[in-house]
Amino acid sequence: MQHIYVNFKRFDVPASLGGVNRISDARDYSSTIVKAVCPALKAYEGKAEFVHFYPESLLPSAIENADPSILSIGCQGVYRADVAPGGNFGAFTTNRPAAAMAAIGCTHTIIGHCEERNDKNELLAIGGCMDRTKVSEILNKEVIAAQKRGLAILYCVGEKDTELEEWDSVIREQLEIGLRDADLSKVVIGYEPVWSIGPGKTPAGKEYIEKVARLIKATLGDVPVVYGGGLKEENAAMLSSIDEIDGGLIALTRFTGEIGFYPEEYLRIVELYMNGKGGKA
Repeated sequence: MQHIYVNFKRFDVPASLGGVNRISDARDYSSTIVKAVCPALKAYEGKAEFVHFYPESLLPSAIENADPSILSIGCQGVYRADVAPGGNFGAFTTNRPAAAMAAIGCTHTIIGHCEERNDKNELLAIGGCMDRTKVSEILNKEVIAAQKRGLAILYCVGEKDTELEEWDSVIREQLEIGLRDADLSKVVIGYEPVWSIGPGKTPAGKEYIEKVARLIKATLGDVPVVYGGGLKEENAAMLSSIDEIDGGLIALTRFTGEIGFYPEEYLRIVELYMNGKGGKA
């Protein structure tokens, strides 16, 4: 089974306000997307799992319109604490408890994305803490909270440019601390080579991705690993040729001109990747 994810980040922001949503009114964005892609994705039923992670404001319409037999809807993280009967009834202003996400119909969540790790590192640094393991400790609380509410998890790991010489120990640390006491049967690992993501950076090559994916599987066992550095049209065939890679994470489908996410381009990426894995529609 292959696993193909999309993280829609802040796609509730229209281009007129600086965002990259160019195809629909913000209120209708997620319903427009899921209606456009679900019929084509049905051809891969039983061969791949498809998950879309949306901002909280776009979740209800996505859940209402997605075909759950082929497309699952997830949230972009959960808070490290949750409501409890007879305890905290939900006093988590600005935060996203797992109970709330399960209640509206989410089945998945993404935890540990490099943007989340960067944010938590910055907050810890403001408080004078430079111990990078503390971020994984916080993420572990999120993982456990999510699993208690039945959410499947895409857990992201990856090394920064300052950590290349110790890439293996960095990734092992993120895995072992962040997934402590987790049910690994409900986890997929997203590998993000943070040092290679972004404009002007050199993308990680096939051999590098292979060695990291092998390390992850050697550390955790037979847990699916997807490439989180950006599954796109340009690298879909290469990634599908790596035995240890079980899918990918998409953010955008177009990186020049009117950048953004376009359903027809997404389906082309899926087709290229799945063809490479022998999973033709």
